Amino acid sequence: MPIGAIIGFVVGSFIDGVSVDDLKEEEQEYRGHQHKRNKNVQSGDFEISLLILASIVIKSDGKIDKRELDYVRQYFVNLYGKTRANSAFSLFNGIVKREISTRQVCLQIRQYMSHSSRLQLLHFLFGIANADGAIHAFEEEAIKKIAYYLYINEHDYASIKAMFISESESSYKILEIPKSSSDAEVKKAYRKMVKKYHPDKLIGLGDEHEKMGKQKFQKVQKAYDEIKRQRGM
Repeated sequence: MPIGAIIGFVVGSFIDGVSVDDLKEEEQEYRGHQHKRNKNVQSGDFEISLLILASIVIKSDGKIDKRELDYVRQYFVNLYGKTRANSAFSLFNGIVKREISTRQVCLQIRQYMSHSSRLQLLHFLFGIANADGAIHAFEEEAIKKIAYYLYINEHDYASIKAMFISESESSYKILEIPKSSSDAEVKKAYRKMVKKYHPDKLIGLGDEHEKMGKQKFQKVQKAYDEIKRQRGM
């Protein structure tokens, strides 16, 4: 059973006049019925997962911030254009009003989604939390819980978090190494992170998600360049 159907059952298959199936049908039209390169996780599945986890983070402080809602809407507009984004946001408006079990949803996502796709979800959630210019404790707590249920380890979590929170050792955290690492270890870590965050790992989700995946890839490159500059490598 696809992720969309399972999660649809968890949160209700019909919300505010827009169903999960409606979103999947629009995905087929959007792609012109192209053959799916990944039969286990389709773009629509990933999209629905984004919406549900976004609602959990946005509600983590007991209120809904318009800036965070605007971030979600703009994210989908950038990916799919206004028409499909409006349909996605209609579904999202219904999801936000529901009480959702973080653990139950994440268990389903974890079962069907690759590690690279789960890392992309985490990157998106930090983007939402940072939409108002700061990542607050309650938001980070919600994201950390999601990461735990998605089997994202502490090193991956700290790496993506460092892409949004600028600290003295952020560049090293992005590469998942201590500042005391040798130049050779820095180069090795960089090569490892390039492989982990390469946009090609999101190829099954469609071109639009590959483009968003490049953001992580670019931050890894920027972190490596900063370390080289500091060390004179």
